[in-house]
Amino acid sequence: MSESDESKEITIVLADDHQVVRQGLRAILEGEHNLRVVGEAGNGLKATRLVERLRPDVLVLDLMIPGLSGLEVTRQLAKRSPKTRVVILSMHSDKSYVLEALRNGAAGYVLKDSSADELIKAVQEAAANRRYLSPPLSDSAVDAYAQQGSATGTDSYDSLSSREREVFQLAAEGHTNKEIGKMLFISPRTVEIHRANMMAKLGLRTQTDLIRYALKRGIISRD
Repeated sequence: MSESDESKEITIVLADDHQVVRQGLRAILEGEHNLRVVGEAGNGLKATRLVERLRPDVLVLDLMIPGLSGLEVTRQLAKRSPKTRVVILSMHSDKSYVLEALRNGAAGYVLKDSSADELIKAVQEAAANRRYLSPPLSDSAVDAYAQQGSATGTDSYDSLSSREREVFQLAAEGHTNKEIGKMLFISPRTVEIHRANMMAKLGLRTQTDLIRYALKRGIISRD
C-alpha cells in the first residue's frame, strides 16, 4: 500500500447483532489513524439500508447476522453500493462458506479468532480493492474448491429473487407474515405470496423443511 493510500481516511460501517462486539470492533479499528467507523447496524436489513445511505468504503459484516444473512447482504450491496467493499467476519473456516462469500462479492473473509492486526489488514486491503483471506485460509485452496464446486450444477436457491431471500430468512427465524411485512414495508398478503413462491422453488412444504434447509445452507445458526 502506498504512502498516500495509508494516509487516506477509510470509512467503515459495522454490522453485528451484538453491541459489545461492535464496540470492540470500533475500538480496534479506530485505533488506526486513518480508519473511521461512520455507522453501526444490528441486523442485515438495517446494514443494507445504512450502507446505501452512507456509502462507506468498507462494511465489516457478521456472516450469521439476523434479518438478512451476511451472504445475502453482500450479494445485494454488490449491486446497490458497488464501491463499498465487504469484509466478512465469521467463526466458520469451512471453504464452502468462504467460497460463497467471495462469489457474492466479498473482498475479505476474517475468522473471529483472528488477531486485531488481521482485521485491520483486511479492511485496508479491501479498501485498496484487494482480496484478503484470514489464515489458515488461502487463495489457492479456495480457488481449488471453486473449480471442484463449479461442476455441481445449478442451485435452486440461486433462482430466488432478493425479496424471496429476505422472506426466506425471516421466516426461518420464526417471524410471522405480519412481522415480516412490517420489517420489509410490505403487506402480509404480499409476504404470503413471496413465501409460497419461495417454498415452491425450493421444493419445501413445511416450516420444519424450511428451517432444515436454512440450517444446512448456513443462513441461520443453530445457536
